[in-house]
Amino acid sequence: MSLSKNQLKVITSLSQKKYRQKHQLFMAEGVKVVNEFLNSPFEVDTLFAIDDFKTSLSEDSIVRISVKELQKISNLKSPNKVLGLFKIPNEKPLHNKGLIIALDAINDPGNLGTIIRLCDWFGVTELICSKDTVDCYNAKVVQASMGSLTRVSIKYLDLESFLAATRISTFIADMNGENVYQAKLPKEAILIMGNEANGVSETIKKLVKNKISIPRFGNTQETESLNVATATAILLSEFKRSF
Repeated sequence: MSLSKNQLKVITSLSQKKYRQKHQLFMAEGVKVVNEFLNSPFEVDTLFAIDDFKTSLSEDSIVRISVKELQKISNLKSPNKVLGLFKIPNEKPLHNKGLIIALDAINDPGNLGTIIRLCDWFGVTELICSKDTVDCYNAKVVQASMGSLTRVSIKYLDLESFLAATRISTFIADMNGENVYQAKLPKEAILIMGNEANGVSETIKKLVKNKISIPRFGNTQETESLNVATATAILLSEFKRSF
């Protein structure tokens, strides 16, 4: 069996959000990432794999292709044996418990993927995204999350309306906020991280009183700001260290 023209067309189209939504499919690549999804509740549609990729999955769900064909459909510089198409699941309802991360207009797929991994590492099971945050099923997000997408529940919503209605303590990451190393952080909270260039939007800032910052210790004090994923890691560590 080899790659058909229609299969190639569908796989190529999944680089665009509108076609991921149309087909209700996304793709994952590489042995580790694909196996993470195969061992999760995510439902596989089709695997495109070279002959030496081994799996317990029925061969009926596998299209065996050549290395050249895999290179043709892969987004990776060094394709790794398998590319899988998985079905996009329905969003799960929010439990609003524990520590929750909320993202306001995060644009970079690598940042979102890394933040998903961080949530997984620190035991944060729910991630809220504004509707203008990059799609979590973007191929670059899936790869950067390295399988953590299977363990973190992600919901896209009107962030302003959600925050206006919530009763949970909310915190904004802001350079002018209280020093996080001195702040009293609750076990149950929503931590809001802002856009890479502009930070948290003014409309969200007006809704949230608690602002926390990561102090600069460098002598020159010229660094503009931390990468949003790096800042998320530091703040998550502080929230979790408090308990």
